[in-house]
Amino acid sequence: MDLLKKIFPFSFDTADVAALVIRVIIYVVGGVVAGALIGVLMFVPVLNIIVGIVCSLIDIYVTAGIVITFLAHFNVLK
Repeated sequence: MDLLKKIFPFSFDTADVAALVIRVIIYVVGGVVAGALIGVLMFVPVLNIIVGIVCSLIDIYVTAGIVITFLAHFNVLK
């Protein structure tokens, strides 16, 4: 559990629904902004593969962060 709190520090401490919604929106906006920045770098042929891998990792991080946020809010993770 300590490892999850170190990797996803923003996902915990969601006491009410407003905090839950705000954190999910921040994860989504962060993912969209990172995707847009990475999308600009996709046009550089040398960086295409590396940027594709980084984009996939960011998508996995955002999805896992949202799932952990919901699990922490509903007290599945303690």
